[in-house]
Amino acid sequence: MSSPDQPVTSIEVCAYTIPTDGPEADGTLAWAETTIVVVHARSGAVAGLGYSYADLATARLAETKLAPIVRGADALSPPAAWLAMVRAVRNLGRPGICSMAIAAVDIALWDLKARLLDLPLCRLLGAVREGVPIYGSGGFTSYDDVRLQRQLSEWVERGIPRVKMKVGSDPARDPLRVRRARQAIGGDAELYVDANGAYSVSQALRLAQDFAEQGSVSWFEEPVSSDDLAGLRDVRRGAPVGMEVAAGEYGYDLPYFARMLDAGAVDVQQADVTRCAGITELLRVDALCRAHERMLSLHCGPAVHAHVAAALSQFVHLEYFHDHERIERMLFDGVLEPRDGALWPDRTAAGMGLELKQRAAQAVAA
Repeated sequence: MSSPDQPVTSIEVCAYTIPTDGPEADGTLAWAETTIVVVHARSGAVAGLGYSYADLATARLAETKLAPIVRGADALSPPAAWLAMVRAVRNLGRPGICSMAIAAVDIALWDLKARLLDLPLCRLLGAVREGVPIYGSGGFTSYDDVRLQRQLSEWVERGIPRVKMKVGSDPARDPLRVRRARQAIGGDAELYVDANGAYSVSQALRLAQDFAEQGSVSWFEEPVSSDDLAGLRDVRRGAPVGMEVAAGEYGYDLPYFARMLDAGAVDVQQADVTRCAGITELLRVDALCRAHERMLSLHCGPAVHAHVAAALSQFVHLEYFHDHERIERMLFDGVLEPRDGALWPDRTAAGMGLELKQRAAQAVAA
């Protein structure tokens, strides 16, 4: 095979760890910092940027296992490099760290291709919408009621008409927290809850009714473990009318999403481009959702999702997650600001329009 005219000449990997702005927890986990793995894929003088919210081990794998495979690949054919990376991790296990490392590289390669062609990424992928609806997400179970109400109400005041809070750490108190959230945001905004798999099926069914009565909740995310497809389906069937059950953020490969959709486990499928091995695989997830007549909601990482979301036929909304939007504004120039409840991909800049702030990044280098 002849050498490509536009080869990938280098892959650079760095990791940065940023403390949270306060204690954070959901129904099954607590954390005090977040690590982001940033990849630059270069072809000559042009560089594409990608990243994943992962761990230092993900950065190490991308640097030692994936970078040598991708160097020399055709920069105009990200799916070919994606296939080579997937084959290379066969004996390491595709889900988890490997998939997140592939995602960071794959996103960088798509961004590189768009920049080489001087196109915004959404246009390269084929945009089907101008704006990308978002929902404000945070409301951690570690927050007291005052901070919970302040955060959710501020998003609504900024024109974001849907917000999400965490539940599950204290099931007995969750209905009260939901009622106070509803009081803070008023009657017009949509209220979502996310249990992160904290409840049993019986708990989830009882609380779903409470949440509907106390807060007119219309979205119940991971009421039980996302591995319990039968349980998710039971909650979906027993939930109050008008309440959608969602899951899928832990999907790392296409078969995961196929199993969830085939099981009829969710009303809305979720996916995360930084976990499901990048843009190349996310486009296939969208096609699966189309075949199953399910809508697709994207998990976290608003800056990295905005352009690809504009090109997904089944897309419904994107999670504007407190941690990630804060980190992205801290580390990148070109981050989009919400307007009218949506992000509007920049069509005047090539790629995703993001540039790493070198000085800010060095201050939090892992």
